[in-house]
Amino acid sequence: MAQENNDKIRLGISSCLLGNQVRYNGGHQRDPYLTDTLSRFFDFVPVCPEVECGLPVPREAMRLVGDPEAPRLVTVTSRIDLSEQMNRWARRRVRELEDEEICGFIFKSKSPSSGMERVKVYDHNNVPRAVGVGLFARIFKEHFPLLPTEEEGRLHDMGLRENFIESVFVYRRWRALLAAPSPGKLVAFHSEHKMLLRAHSEKLYRQLGKIVAEAGSQDLPTLLERYQAPLMAAMRLKPTVKKHLNVLLHIVGHFKKLLSSDEKKELLELIERYGEQHLPLIVPITLINHYVRKYKEPYLQRQYYLHPHPLELKLRNHA
Repeated sequence: MAQENNDKIRLGISSCLLGNQVRYNGGHQRDPYLTDTLSRFFDFVPVCPEVECGLPVPREAMRLVGDPEAPRLVTVTSRIDLSEQMNRWARRRVRELEDEEICGFIFKSKSPSSGMERVKVYDHNNVPRAVGVGLFARIFKEHFPLLPTEEEGRLHDMGLRENFIESVFVYRRWRALLAAPSPGKLVAFHSEHKMLLRAHSEKLYRQLGKIVAEAGSQDLPTLLERYQAPLMAAMRLKPTVKKHLNVLLHIVGHFKKLLSSDEKKELLELIERYGEQHLPLIVPITLINHYVRKYKEPYLQRQYYLHPHPLELKLRNHA
């Protein structure tokens, strides 16, 4: 397995989440988890659509109105339509963000510019429905369809938090491969992520395996293009206890000639307790990593599933 790059990963983020006073009322929405914990591992690239497109602080509140598929951004009291101003800026800003080398984006939930989903859209009777997407968020996701994205509110769900951060690390490793690609590197990337991919989607894991099987006999740029969309589609699917159990039992199979009967019994007991949700995933994973080091099992030494992100983030510590 290639040495993990220890440089901080760059993430785009809604500026108000960092404590910057850019909201319509002059306030902020600082999120302590982002500023105090994630900031130890990530460098943030702040973006405030309203301020960057030319609006002042403070300013009149805005909301989405009209067709949820193509809403207008309108000020609440004066009814000024700011849609074209916002869209024109957003199309330029996403092109600039290409140079920032970000590996994901954390949006401000419910924002008419930055909300990823369930943003209120008001109909002609002034009745809201939580069915919209913020104008900047929509343009961003269309421009960066593979990039992991999440909202700050959803990151307080431990499963969604782990899935997002895991996806960010996979995306960073994928982009490193694209910087100097070769058929051998594609095969190695897939091999090192096999267990991780199976924990997200067995179906897409097998689809990706068929693509990699053509490495060396097919045009490499075409193979990379075919591989990356299902790769990130798989990472968007949350692992479940059932999926993890399947992977853990596959891992046990790699130890069948190495573990003593007592060691195997202990490991299977911990896996069973995890399956009953009496223990967090980190418990059987920790014992597996111990056996990997003890017996120097070569295949498992290369699996990112066993260390997909910094242990200090405690993402696998929840039952």
